[in-house]
Amino acid sequence: MAQKIFGIAGWKNSGKTGLAVRLVEEFTRRGYRISTIKHAHHDFDIDKVGADSYRHRQAGAHEVTIVSGTRYAIMHELRGAPEPSFEEILARLAPCDLVLIEGYKREPIPKIEARRLEAANRQPLAPDDPHIVAIAADHAVENAGGLAVFDLNDTLGIADFVARTVGLAPPSPRRGEDVRQDG
Repeated sequence: MAQKIFGIAGWKNSGKTGLAVRLVEEFTRRGYRISTIKHAHHDFDIDKVGADSYRHRQAGAHEVTIVSGTRYAIMHELRGAPEPSFEEILARLAPCDLVLIEGYKREPIPKIEARRLEAANRQPLAPDDPHIVAIAADHAVENAGGLAVFDLNDTLGIADFVARTVGLAPPSPRRGEDVRQDG
């Protein structure tokens, strides 16, 4: 079965991250297992200067894995190699019910365009991207081209739309969870 994927696209400061976080919270509340991929257009770091993992990376490690009883993270240094493709990143994820993608605005996946008046660039993406299936904005949207339009803060409505769009089945009980049936 193909992974269920839905994207959130938009310019910087358009509300993508806030929407992604609210959707993860809502889908998790509904009982789904959600994974996310965030594309950054700039250099980023997730460990602090002086931390052991930072020192390992600075020493030249290709991958650094940090493991605890709570979580693990793998940092992979490209060291001049090209950025991995979207498909390569997807392939590294563990199975889940839905993968929410933030960024990757040019990938051919169904996505919602986030728009805010505060965004530095307010040029609409939808007219040039046939994969945008909806718009979420903090202002009135004219000429939506027949696309669904949501208030940027309508998390429930957007979550319902995403679930319908990707064909998300009702969540199944997870291993080890108590399943009760009324009767």
